[in-house]
Amino acid sequence: MRIIKKTLLVFMLFTLIQSCDILKELELPESTGSAGLTEEQVANGLKQALEIGTKNAVQELSRENAIYGNPSRRIPFPQEAQIVEEKLRQYGMGNMVDKFIKEMNHGAEEAMSKAKPVFVNAIKKMTIQDAWNILKGPDDAATQYFKNKTSDELYMLFKPKMKSTLDDMNVTNLWSSVMSTYNKLPFEQKVNADLPDYLTNMAIDRLFNVIAREELKIREDPVARVTDLLKKVFSQQ
Repeated sequence: MRIIKKTLLVFMLFTLIQSCDILKELELPESTGSAGLTEEQVANGLKQALEIGTKNAVQELSRENAIYGNPSRRIPFPQEAQIVEEKLRQYGMGNMVDKFIKEMNHGAEEAMSKAKPVFVNAIKKMTIQDAWNILKGPDDAATQYFKNKTSDELYMLFKPKMKSTLDDMNVTNLWSSVMSTYNKLPFEQKVNADLPDYLTNMAIDRLFNVIAREELKIREDPVARVTDLLKKVFSQQ
């Protein structure tokens, strides 16, 4: 009986030690080991990275021709209105279509700067756990975080400002002229496209693409880590 009790005691003690080791591995550490990084430093480092990445993305896409002048970013004619573009070009009115596409893209560039406050707000709401998940996550973890946290808010902010920008830049009138000209063509189906909605979604898509590129740059290129804290945090990822 004593041997059994001793055996049980040793087994329980061994199990307890193993459990403690497992819990220690699961705990969010106070530092990252040899780097001596605290949770607060990691969170602040991630916030700096995100602030820099989004600032660079917004500034880049706000420049004239940043979207229109780049074939991979250029926003095409709305998909649901492709028939409009095709028919107008067939009838020799390609210049009208080209002018509209150009001004539509410039409208997206002009409105892009309105995105920055949304991202700043999302960064402020980031928790320590969010920061650790991003640091240890895939190369686009921060971009995915932004998509999850800001897409709806960004759309709600962007659409009215996009509409206002399109109105100010005469793009709305150009769109009305394009649609009016098309609707006068004989035997063609009517088309109703929400231009501000379409352009808002396209602009947000391009914004996230550039943010993903900026995130990867900070993760992989030490030169892109422009503060001491960024260098310390990302050298240990």
